[in-house]
Amino acid sequence: MKRFFILFALLAVAFSAYASEENYPKLDTTKVYEMEVVEVLTTAAKRTTPVAQDNLTKEAIVRSSYGTDLPSALALTPSMIATNETGIGIGATSIRLRGTDATRINVTINGVAMNNPDSHSMYWYDTPDLISSVGTVQVQRGAGVSTNGTGAFGGSVAMTTDALSPDFCGSASLSYGSYNTNKQAVHISSGLMRDHWVVDARLTHIGSDGYIDRGSTDLKSYMAQVGYYGDQTKIKLLSFGGSAKTYLTYNGVSREDMALYGRKYHDSGQYTTSDGPFVLADGTHVDYYDDQTDNYLQINNQLVLNHRFNNHWQLNATMFYTYGYGYYNQYKEDAWLAGYLNLATDKEQGDLIRHKIMRNHLGGANLAAHYSTSALDLTFGGSWSYYTCPHWGTLSWVDGLDKGDIGGRWYDNDVTKQDANAFVRADWSVFRGLMDNSLHLFADLQYRYVHYKAWGTNDNAIWGDEGVTMQPIDVNQRYNFLNPRLGISYIHHRHNVFASVAVAHREPTRSDFTDRYMFSADDSYPKPERLIDFEAGYTYIAPRLSLGVNLYYMLYHNQLVATGMVNDGDDALNTNVDRSYRCGVELMASWKVAKWFTLSANATLSENKIKDYVDELKDSPTYGERLGDMTISYSPSVVGSLIADFHIGGFSAMWHTQYVGKQYFTNNEIEALSLDAYCVTNLNLGYSLRTKAEREVRFGLAINNLFSTLYESNGYGYSYMWDGERYDEAFFFPQAPINFLANITVNF
Repeated sequence: MKRFFILFALLAVAFSAYASEENYPKLDTTKVYEMEVVEVLTTAAKRTTPVAQDNLTKEAIVRSSYGTDLPSALALTPSMIATNETGIGIGATSIRLRGTDATRINVTINGVAMNNPDSHSMYWYDTPDLISSVGTVQVQRGAGVSTNGTGAFGGSVAMTTDALSPDFCGSASLSYGSYNTNKQAVHISSGLMRDHWVVDARLTHIGSDGYIDRGSTDLKSYMAQVGYYGDQTKIKLLSFGGSAKTYLTYNGVSREDMALYGRKYHDSGQYTTSDGPFVLADGTHVDYYDDQTDNYLQINNQLVLNHRFNNHWQLNATMFYTYGYGYYNQYKEDAWLAGYLNLATDKEQGDLIRHKIMRNHLGGANLAAHYSTSALDLTFGGSWSYYTCPHWGTLSWVDGLDKGDIGGRWYDNDVTKQDANAFVRADWSVFRGLMDNSLHLFADLQYRYVHYKAWGTNDNAIWGDEGVTMQPIDVNQRYNFLNPRLGISYIHHRHNVFASVAVAHREPTRSDFTDRYMFSADDSYPKPERLIDFEAGYTYIAPRLSLGVNLYYMLYHNQLVATGMVNDGDDALNTNVDRSYRCGVELMASWKVAKWFTLSANATLSENKIKDYVDELKDSPTYGERLGDMTISYSPSVVGSLIADFHIGGFSAMWHTQYVGKQYFTNNEIEALSLDAYCVTNLNLGYSLRTKAEREVRFGLAINNLFSTLYESNGYGYSYMWDGERYDEAFFFPQAPINFLANITVNF
């Protein structure tokens, strides 16, 4: 890693020399250099768009860039919850919006879908320190506008990479805090060269031991950009990504084990040994496999083109290619060896080390044209992508077996997915009057085609009367989705009122197909989901006061809801429910009490129900019973935040308190299988000063969980019957008590 930083420093010196007065032409101050983020026409919403939306401020982005993942910043917006496995907001983080999980939240960067096409999840640690490279972040709640990739069933997060500077500049950033959390980052930008070109690069390392035992994280990332700015044409070629190595902590911890061993305990990688350095409560000696890790490399490449033909027409085209390669290292104690068909042995059980591997390729293109007049904004275009990903597993060691007894792969399967869409979107200003008075009609129609194929053998061993076989995979599904959206908005000076209705569809994930056998009593396929989303909102914006209220009613058919169970890789097991809904009110307020003090708050009050729920989980104690209207799993009825923002001179402070109501792991409202409500407060302090050389030095201190609240941000659980007895199993992800992360950033 040090070699990379040395090379980066040499590049900085080279850029500086090239940008000196002898080599670099002075900017013509009479010419406007528009170095804004390359525009993306397909995913962002405007003020007049009838969509519930929030934009993160640049200050909020900077405050969250000390080392924690982007979900920590997203949790500042209404109805959003961030979860984390390691307990400190670094590593395996995720988000939920209006009770829907990350697989239903569409994430794009420059219009390119970032959700994995197979699992539909956005793995934030696969693009480490992404927050330091984004320029705009917009959260749309509900179905939103037409987007690329998997459907937005809870909302979407549309991001663009940061604007390139016309001046030579750079930064160096260092962070250190609790649990050996550390970050080192350097950034350099050439400024405008030859009136047209900019080169920009960033290199980052983030590490942490984590709050959870062995919850270590080692992340390395880069961002490299080349920008061309012409009079009518803007082009960005960018590559970003990095490598991630995280200890596997996804199994959580039970309440009983927390009582015995503490909140930091988990047993991933644990094995029994006669002389182990650790002793369990029953006297058993254990040790831990030190390479029980998730390892992943991801490289994202994008070529973004904007061309303005005249005052009315412009074109946006993006080509993209993403490469990913990753594997789990896992120690399995007393594994049933019959489930590994590549072994030549009669042994029934034995310890082993296994590797679960995947290599994926995603390529495609987005294309959109935009026509605008004083009364009409018309956007139309489409997207096409192709994804391929083989999955396979190998064994490197089995206790008592020679290498010659371990042959080949213990599972092997392939996936391909083709995803295409075409859309047209119009925003028509019916009339414009004085005092910013206007009425807008909005229409958006998207057609989406998905072809998903998976074949081979999966990593699940099927135990039958005739012995053990590996689970066969044979999926070949085509989906044709039509997603219309209609809305109206009225703006009168400081007032904005909107109403909309949207239809969205979504296909099942890989796990919905391959792991359905674990809870389903039949061999049926999962069904695609449909959402009809009704939204209405009002905002009032004045110089010192802003208010907002949004009402939503999200009506689902065949919604895939979490059962509380997870598969071997911590993917939630979902089941279709015929009829369900989410409805609620989102309240927002911001008051600029003084020039140096702003007080903000938001709250979501909701009801999330399955209508006339029938328990169809084959091993459930209530299998086959009609339970009536039940609360949807992982859907709190109350989420609220209070934010106090101080700015005095170079000093800043932000206080953020968030309350999240109780969440059930399952859909039959079992108290033992629930996540307690929690309230947590974070405090972020900063001080900026400018040196005589016009450099800015910023000091920051993030104090997380200020009052050391003992809480868990996530978990899972399930019920089953065994020998006539009912068992409720629940596992949790505890969060760290008060912890600190200090940062110093020098901008030049």
